[in-house]
Amino acid sequence: MANAQVSGPPAAGPPGLGVPSARPARVPSRAALDETTLVVRAQDGDVGAFEELARRHQNALFRVAVRVLGDATDAEDALQDALVDAWRRIGTFRGEAAFSTWMYRIVTHRCTALVRRRRRTEPLPTDDGPGAPADDRSPTPERAAEVDAEMAALSRAVASLPEDQRTAWVLRELEGLGYSEISQITGAGETAVRGRIHRARGALAERMRAWR
Repeated sequence: MANAQVSGPPAAGPPGLGVPSARPARVPSRAALDETTLVVRAQDGDVGAFEELARRHQNALFRVAVRVLGDATDAEDALQDALVDAWRRIGTFRGEAAFSTWMYRIVTHRCTALVRRRRRTEPLPTDDGPGAPADDRSPTPERAAEVDAEMAALSRAVASLPEDQRTAWVLRELEGLGYSEISQITGAGETAVRGRIHRARGALAERMRAWR
């Protein structure tokens, strides 16, 4: 019988034999997607894709914010404002720099605006920030007190730096970013970034001389 048609979906056969399956292909979760795909989806209005991007970067962004601002509550506020701003502006991201660089730029700008507005003078927190490895050693009470005092002195010294030097120093020394990336984040030339970090290092070395 020529041109006979079989109604219904084709039967699924053993894997590897090229027989199509009636079951739909599984859609990968957003957590399994690469960053470029997530950005494209977010630019198409996928809120969940943007939330996944935020989840991947929020610890590092918060770490920078809390070091620049010196206050965890302020850092949380700055980070939330930055994420809202990033969602509104996601369509402007063109990929000239890494997405993380783009996010660092938004967060540091928010932090800088907050520093200028509030003129905060409190010392930076002395903890190691989110995700810091625990120290299994048990120092003596005397050594623990000495370390605490030194960290408090360093926090005060970093907090006293001009905001441009503090931001550049935090991004370089605490986040390990390169000069070129810091330049993209701050909007300052690479030579200016190097100068800021050099001056910050000199100021911190002078203020911490008593601890050497």
